[in-house]
Amino acid sequence: MVPELRRAYNEAFTEERYLGMLRDLEAECGCPIAFRISETPLFLSDEINRELEKASWEILETVTSDDYLRHTGRAVPAGLAVPGEDAQPVFLQIDFALARLDGENGERIVPRLIELQAFPSLYGFQWQLDRGFRTHFDIPPGLASYFSGLDEKTYVDCLRDVIVGDCDPREVILLEVDPEQQKTRCDFAVTEQALGISTVCPRDVRERGGRLVYGNDVPIRRIYNRVIFDELQRKGLTFDHLFRRDVRDLGAEWVGHPNWYLRISKFALPFLRSPYSPEAHFVSELPEIPADLENWVLKPLFSFAGLGVELGPSPERLRAIENPEDWLLQRKIEYAPVVETLDVPAKAEVRIMFAWHDGRPRPINNLVRLSKGKMMGVDFNKNKTWVGGTLAYHPV
Repeated sequence: MVPELRRAYNEAFTEERYLGMLRDLEAECGCPIAFRISETPLFLSDEINRELEKASWEILETVTSDDYLRHTGRAVPAGLAVPGEDAQPVFLQIDFALARLDGENGERIVPRLIELQAFPSLYGFQWQLDRGFRTHFDIPPGLASYFSGLDEKTYVDCLRDVIVGDCDPREVILLEVDPEQQKTRCDFAVTEQALGISTVCPRDVRERGGRLVYGNDVPIRRIYNRVIFDELQRKGLTFDHLFRRDVRDLGAEWVGHPNWYLRISKFALPFLRSPYSPEAHFVSELPEIPADLENWVLKPLFSFAGLGVELGPSPERLRAIENPEDWLLQRKIEYAPVVETLDVPAKAEVRIMFAWHDGRPRPINNLVRLSKGKMMGVDFNKNKTWVGGTLAYHPV
């Protein structure tokens, strides 16, 4: 997307450098990285980076408005509602496809919303990945992966303010179900090292003397929540002492209250009226079944990481859905193959990562996924290179 940077990077690339970066990343994390890291970062022009930020702010303004939030009661089913909800989310991820738009002045690359979620992403690992690329490849000065004026050091300071606050880090936990089995374990490890907190499974959180504790009865004051509801449901878990009570009554508080995972999610897509957001409908509210279903995507509301997504559903499939209010039909976006690689070009999806810091939302980092298949998922990119997770650099 910045031709001279792309050309220079590709010419200097070697497999030895890439494998060296992977080895160092795993050594620094202290655990295997369970997802594919791409061979390259993305180099964004100042123009497209500014448009990504503009689109992000426009969407954030809608999904945090009173007008939108009054509709979100249905987004949090009674059986999943957690008491003690905060007034605003702490984290927000907004995912954009990079697509091509034909206009009067020719073709240009534009962001188009794919999904959003008020839930943490890989805030720790993306910091480590930036360090990895800068160590092993020649990333020019004047480029950053961070936003809001942050750099490598102040970014960690920001995360510490958001997640740890004024607490003793020993009294702050990253909460995840069976964390050693999660693909995002590397992010937990980096977060532990950077902030001095512990990753704890809900199975190991107890109530003692009216307080939540873990380990050797260490009190818990803040809970950086990484538990997602659909995993609890799949595993038949409840953890009532955490998710059926107001943890403030037990001396703790959520850093990212669980309800926001559902309030600001795919549920928001039909409410967005923006040139950056494709048309979307609850299946239950379709005025009619589109004639061009091959250009639409069917998505379940209550799923994570792309589970259950169907491309080009048939009319029979739509009519057979038992709970159509829990499904979305979204117009498909054609990703542009914008990233030149050593063989065929790759398509890109850019995640702008927000955190509420000093009482306001701030974009602070990004995450990129590259693909050469029909979709971004692993199953569509088997035996391909220059695909997977990475980050974007932009001018500062």
